[in-house]
Amino acid sequence: MTARSGMSEPGALMAAEIAEQPQILERLRVDGLAQAAEIRRAIHEFAPRMVIFAARGTSDHAALYAKYLVEVRRQLPAALASPSSLTVYHSRPDLRQALFVAVSQSGGSPDLIESVEVARGCGALTLAVTNAPESALVKAAEHHLDVRAGLEQAVAATKTYTAEMMALAMLFGGGDDALVPDVSALPEAAARTLAMADRPYAAAQRYRFAQRLVTTARGYSYPTAREAALKVMETSYLSAQAFSGADLLHGPLAMVDGQLPVIAVVSPGAGGDAMVPVLERIEEAGADVLRVGPADGLPVVTDGVAEELFPVLEILPLQQLAWRLSLDRRQDPDRPRGLLKVTQTR
Repeated sequence: MTARSGMSEPGALMAAEIAEQPQILERLRVDGLAQAAEIRRAIHEFAPRMVIFAARGTSDHAALYAKYLVEVRRQLPAALASPSSLTVYHSRPDLRQALFVAVSQSGGSPDLIESVEVARGCGALTLAVTNAPESALVKAAEHHLDVRAGLEQAVAATKTYTAEMMALAMLFGGGDDALVPDVSALPEAAARTLAMADRPYAAAQRYRFAQRLVTTARGYSYPTAREAALKVMETSYLSAQAFSGADLLHGPLAMVDGQLPVIAVVSPGAGGDAMVPVLERIEEAGADVLRVGPADGLPVVTDGVAEELFPVLEILPLQQLAWRLSLDRRQDPDRPRGLLKVTQTR
């Protein structure tokens, strides 16, 4: 990848921001610990009966990851909000026992700001997880966790995504309401994973002339499949669809054949184990399958890291693959056609 000294080169911004991630995760671990602990205490005192997440784009995948954390580790019902229900249709639900969490890199999306304001007025405890501590979203919420990723200049989000996930894990992961989970192994594991860049770069060649692609995973890793598909679409203009492994078997498997490449996230653990029968069916269909997690695919270093934190690492080789693929297809991943860094929606 290219250092920040060559910012005029296509893809230089995205490359540099991918490379920054181990340092950003370490900064969040050190500087964000006290803030995360304070918010965990406030959530514990509020004792929500459910958690609702609101987000858009890449942040929506971070929110989906947090939904799994809340359901599995907090054992609370969790949902992804439809902001238009509150903003366009003016719904006013009873949220007096709900925690409402808005996840946004920029903190500037009007529908998320309004959603937080409405949720707060409906009785919810509100929290913003952002990379913009002075944003309007932060002002609208009662609590804020800064992901501390620094300025992100490439349109395709990379470092803000992993920082959002780690921040959300610090809030909702672990098995004790009073303690922030141990994330100390993540920065080194991220650095070691990124150091194997030759593997995703070589894998990108498989998709240089592809027109379609499927990504799939289960459990904690499903958001990784979603985010990988988005990265490929926005940087290489390749039609990519993400499916839960379970959903893939309920109909979409019929489109899988030897002409349709599949990227499957199968890191060790319960989620990876649940993908075994899915992969058997995909391989029976003759698909070209690239596995993320195993040593013979795109390896992910997970030494000393709990399974619930694997998604922070799994996306790294897929970011590298998307970056390399975009360049191989003669595109500039820093400046996708027709996209802006902050999308104004209501």
